[in-house]
Amino acid sequence: MSRIPSSALFLGLAGLIPFLWGAASAAWIVIAYLDVPDIVLIYSGVPVLLAYGTIILSFMAGVIWGFAAKAGGPWMPIGLTLSVLPAILMFFMFNMSPLTQIFALIFGFVSLLAVDWICARKGLAPEWWMSLRLILTSVVVFCLAIGAAFVP
Repeated sequence: MSRIPSSALFLGLAGLIPFLWGAASAAWIVIAYLDVPDIVLIYSGVPVLLAYGTIILSFMAGVIWGFAAKAGGPWMPIGLTLSVLPAILMFFMFNMSPLTQIFALIFGFVSLLAVDWICARKGLAPEWWMSLRLILTSVVVFCLAIGAAFVP
């Protein structure tokens, strides 16, 4: 595997900030007892993990669309289908309990990692792609698991 380009690594790691904040603020039970502005409570904990997680899962799935279009042939309709499933999954989760939504996100990110691996094996992704995806997905799933442990 080749070196991850610094811009991709920097932006990928920066994209983890809302996940890290969501997990940390979900675990900080004392935040509920502090006199903090409502805006801090709105953008804290499990709601942040659910909103941002859904956005990023859909964004990352969209990358599979590009890989599938590049592949063409018989893989293309399969890849295109796999790229829209995460958004559809989360659409049907929006009215479920927060814990169910977190588990759906974990399932989605792990499943998407498997699809990324297939795309990388087919030569559709850059050589460094899976190195970055493994780092990012590991942190995301860890943060979501913390959120699951502290669902109100």
